[in-house]
Amino acid sequence: MSETIDKTDTTTFPMAGKCPFGGDRIGGAHGNRPTLENWYPHRLRVEVLHQNGLAADPLGPDFDYAAEFAKIDFEALKRDIKQFLTSSVDWWPSDYGNYGPQMIRMAWHSAGTYRIADGRGGAGTGMQRFAPISSWWDNGNTDKSRRLLQPIKHKYGNALSWADLMVLTGNCALEIMGLPTYGFGGGRLDAWEADNATYWGPEVVEMGSVSSFDDMVNRDKRWRGKNGDADYDLENPLAASHQALIYVNPEGPYANGDPQGSANDIRVTFTRMAMNDEETVALIAGGHAFGKSHGMTPAKEIGPPPEMAPMEAMGLGWHNPKGSGSGKDTMTNGIEGSWTPDPTKWDNAYLENLFKFEWEQTKSPAGALQWTPKDPNAPKTPDAHVAGQMHPLMMMTSDIALKVDPEYRKVCEKFLNDFDAFTQAFSKAWYKLTHRDMGPKHRYLGPEVVIEDGLLWQDPLPERDYDLVGEAEIAVLKQAIAGTGLSVSDLAFTAFSAASTYRDSDKRGGANGGRLALAPQKDWAVNRRAAPVIEALRNVMSTFNGGRSDGKKISLADLIVLGGCVAVEKAARDAGVDTPVPFTPGRVDTTQALTDLEMFEWLKPVVDGFRNYVDDGFGQMTRSVSPEEMFLDKANLLTLTAPEWTVLTGGLRALNANHDGSNRGVLTDRIGVLTTDFFRNLTDVDLVWEKADADGMTFALKDRASGQTKFEATRSDLVFGSNAQLRSIADAYAGSDGQRRFVADFVKAWDKVMMLDRFDVKGHKRYAPMAA
Repeated sequence: MSETIDKTDTTTFPMAGKCPFGGDRIGGAHGNRPTLENWYPHRLRVEVLHQNGLAADPLGPDFDYAAEFAKIDFEALKRDIKQFLTSSVDWWPSDYGNYGPQMIRMAWHSAGTYRIADGRGGAGTGMQRFAPISSWWDNGNTDKSRRLLQPIKHKYGNALSWADLMVLTGNCALEIMGLPTYGFGGGRLDAWEADNATYWGPEVVEMGSVSSFDDMVNRDKRWRGKNGDADYDLENPLAASHQALIYVNPEGPYANGDPQGSANDIRVTFTRMAMNDEETVALIAGGHAFGKSHGMTPAKEIGPPPEMAPMEAMGLGWHNPKGSGSGKDTMTNGIEGSWTPDPTKWDNAYLENLFKFEWEQTKSPAGALQWTPKDPNAPKTPDAHVAGQMHPLMMMTSDIALKVDPEYRKVCEKFLNDFDAFTQAFSKAWYKLTHRDMGPKHRYLGPEVVIEDGLLWQDPLPERDYDLVGEAEIAVLKQAIAGTGLSVSDLAFTAFSAASTYRDSDKRGGANGGRLALAPQKDWAVNRRAAPVIEALRNVMSTFNGGRSDGKKISLADLIVLGGCVAVEKAARDAGVDTPVPFTPGRVDTTQALTDLEMFEWLKPVVDGFRNYVDDGFGQMTRSVSPEEMFLDKANLLTLTAPEWTVLTGGLRALNANHDGSNRGVLTDRIGVLTTDFFRNLTDVDLVWEKADADGMTFALKDRASGQTKFEATRSDLVFGSNAQLRSIADAYAGSDGQRRFVADFVKAWDKVMMLDRFDVKGHKRYAPMAA
């Protein structure tokens, strides 16, 4: 007979009734601070390369968004959205009985985070759903907009991403209010986790329970000089003028009500978003043709943003305790009122009233600075919720700026005199705003994709008008390239230089188009080594294409990549590993006329660790980042994992793909052979590194016993030995069994970079939906 054991007996079981952790206090759990970034704030955060990976994606690697999106009845979807837009719900009633203006703001702010300097931001992954963007003051109440759309999202499920739904809803809103939209391209894939890596500015806001406008929106560290100064400058890669804003402070810089100062900030900010003066005016004037601003409650009374709201709020923030907290009591940015007499109709009333009347500064009920017409007989605007109640028109300081600034005024006057031109300009600027980060047209999905080839911001490529080469022709071309006498190092350098301009943030750059042979890329200091290689490959192309009558041709863009394949295959063979390097033909050569010089200049690297390049002016720049941090940034733009980053760098050093052909980081005496020497020498315990300059930018590798210098290197080399995560990967290749693994992994990483921009190849990449 078994005996019943009383485990509550504290005599026999002294821990009975106590915490199973062995104490009566619990101080933290997995993920609680402090963590590495608190203890070691200057540590290189290599793990950010693995953000938003497949492990976070509930749909898995086999989910084909393009195929699912194609199954949607697109017209039915738009009908559902438009029916919703003219409805209203009690918990968040629509202004004027129309959710359109609210949804335009949501879509605008989703796309408006885009910046040309590094291509990050934009509507492409629906990041408005996550911190920090979800909780920026400028995104106040966009959480309500997305929650209102949730029934439509659930109806269409995973076939419709949040990112696509937000932009399409903005388009539908414009359409129901009378604007003929320019088009819509789907294909945006949702992210599945918060972005904990993008640099949004140097300002640190200790939010706590504070949610006031002044505490949330500051600009103290991102600007040099004062607004209006000759050296007034916004820190790169930022575009927004303030922390926690999408664009500029609507009350003016420093909330001082200065229209010309506001115009200065607008020009810097919208230029950083890749918009010119006409597009800027069109977007501001067009956007403010609709809806109203909300400012009925002092900001200090508003609750915390979504990321700080209590659990029972279920992801909704900015609770307003006044009245119903919504409808007539809504509080968003603190400014109250509408710009036009008919806020749900596309017309020219915004510009007409801006220029017809003189405006004076006033204050909103929330205390924000705004402007109202001096003329008491000026048109009025209806209350958004109380029938029959009328209010004075409203302008923001950022609106008055368009009238005060001489260049913006010229554009405004053009639009005032030609409403059709204004309509077209806003429609096209909106299309650019909401699609700027999507890359080439090959990625766009749906029946409303614009076919026009004249959109220079899409980096257009001409259509191929010849047949592709096959295996036999590729073999002939390989022999011709080998016969040029070009070195393994030069061929590898040139191919990598062409492909590595790609940045996944906005899908720009890459080898397709052959832009390495065009301005501005051909003139960049980092690319000068490629010039003689390109000239030799042009001769190969000319001979091959001129000698054929079967319609098959090779482009210079393809030939540059194929030259890299020839180099890598020879280097691997010389290292004792005979392996083919994949080559997928089909790249085309674009023209100088189809290359926007200014926009491509933004792709010019300041630091490129892969080619051991640091711009001559980097040391003189005011900066708070190191070359290795810029190197990590580049690896992220190339979508590389930490192992891919490591193996690619080690191989490029073995090939000597340095921009100037120097021996820095080339830790081998077998240059051009795909060996693991870089890793072996980097981790050799009998060797020691010493600074070769006072700033610690270059180093000498010396024999520990004799002190003799064996190699030289840079910070972009040493990081693979000094960083614990990267060193652990280097160890995997440095061992006696690492050679074959190294070659195989290098070839995979090499081919990945060469193919990053091949959106014309269906299904080549998990995160690149293809048009059917």
